[in-house]
Amino acid sequence: MSEKLEEIGARIAGVHQLDAVVNAMRGIAAVRVQQARDQIRAVDSYTSTITAAMGRIVPQVAPGPENAHAGNERAALVVFCAEQGFAGAFSERVLDAVSADAGGADLYLVGSRGRALATERNIAPAWTNALPAHSPAIPKLANAICNTLYARINAGALGRLDVVFSTWDTGEVRVVRRALFPIDFSLIASSPETLPPLTNLPAAALLETLGADYVHALLCNAALHSFVAENEARMSAMAQARSQIERQLGELKARERHVRQDAITAEIIELAAGELANRSDRRKRRTRESAPFAPSS
Repeated sequence: MSEKLEEIGARIAGVHQLDAVVNAMRGIAAVRVQQARDQIRAVDSYTSTITAAMGRIVPQVAPGPENAHAGNERAALVVFCAEQGFAGAFSERVLDAVSADAGGADLYLVGSRGRALATERNIAPAWTNALPAHSPAIPKLANAICNTLYARINAGALGRLDVVFSTWDTGEVRVVRRALFPIDFSLIASSPETLPPLTNLPAAALLETLGADYVHALLCNAALHSFVAENEARMSAMAQARSQIERQLGELKARERHVRQDAITAEIIELAAGELANRSDRRKRRTRESAPFAPSS
């Protein structure tokens, strides 16, 4: 019984340690989500400023620079998957969403877990990179993606570009696909101002520069949303894990009480049996001592 109690106690201690790890992971994910959400608001404000500036320049440019690569239909997808584990089926959902394009488009895949899963599915990305562990490093990642993509676009090897990422919507992951290039300037509202802006660059060159900043901002937005969704998914997975840990702890503690009670009961029975045996021995000794001696012949 004592060995079994020790074994159950060791398991309870191990589960408590696991609970501490789960709580730590959940806390870290919560901090990362809050920080990234603040950055999303900043990036959205920056994107609105760029869009407003493009809206003032678009009327002065005809035809739009978006037609420069109209003859090339080669497509590419920037795909954001999970970087770390314990996020459920996060990467699986993203790769399922682009499975139909895997053979006809170049995949620029971000996220170490997604890269490993893509290898298991025999998907060979054209370019891969890790998603930063901290959201302040995401603009640098967006720079690396833009430099790689623009080199291919300028070489005429790429005509269309979409980004695929995840958002956290009403408690679950939702995969989103957004067109990045060519930029559809018809969707950018023209400024109602009558006077043209004062510029130091030709309107077409300025619009192209603003367009590059616009794509960079959209990539930052997508990466941040994916970062938030991954950590929200991890928080959800850790919450489920903690529920299972609490159930397991309850079961182990109930078993520990049961085994301890059995051990106590067995010890009481053993003591009682020993006491009964002692009493029986004492009665026998007294009987022998009180019996008369046999007469000698």
